[in-house]
Amino acid sequence: MMRIVSRIALDRRASSAAEFALVLPLLLIFLLGMLDVGRLMWTWNRAEKATQAGVRYAVVTKFISDGLFDYPFTTKGGVGQGNAVPNLVFDHLICTQDNNCSDCTGTVCEDMEPSLDTTAFDDLVARMHDMLPQIGSENVEVEYRNVGLGFAGDPNGSGVAPLVTVKLQNLSFTPITFMLFNGSITLPSFSAALTMEDGQGSKWSKSN
Repeated sequence: MMRIVSRIALDRRASSAAEFALVLPLLLIFLLGMLDVGRLMWTWNRAEKATQAGVRYAVVTKFISDGLFDYPFTTKGGVGQGNAVPNLVFDHLICTQDNNCSDCTGTVCEDMEPSLDTTAFDDLVARMHDMLPQIGSENVEVEYRNVGLGFAGDPNGSGVAPLVTVKLQNLSFTPITFMLFNGSITLPSFSAALTMEDGQGSKWSKSN
């Protein structure tokens, strides 16, 4: 009996399988982690490119805010013809799906009554959505900030040529290892800015 017990205790034929069973979970976590890092970088890059494409679209097509483009800064804002619009008169305007462009700073904001042009805003979001399908209207914010460019009474465009910033926010990323627990990671905000170029261009087609 002791000989049989001794033989079993010295038998190493299953040791490799036992060691592999111990290492396998760590190996799987490592491999899935590598895949998740790659997926995260891919999503991150697409979010950055979508933001850049969004601001480029915003500066060459029409304002997403009704009121700012054709506001008469000379007759209603008290700014002399040909002069730059002071920040006291108009400083900035932020538009989201929820705030309807109500975040406006400047003495003309109440009279201007800016509101969201939903068609122009949806076109902008659609342009960004083409590059990252998880982008929705709730993720996009557009800011028009007066940086002293343009002049009151411009017959060919807006009296303000604002710095346009498109921000992409509240995006989430779900690692493969989190799928079992319905978990996700919130990505940081992405933003890109360009100076307004046209402000009255038409919608781009997907072929552009």
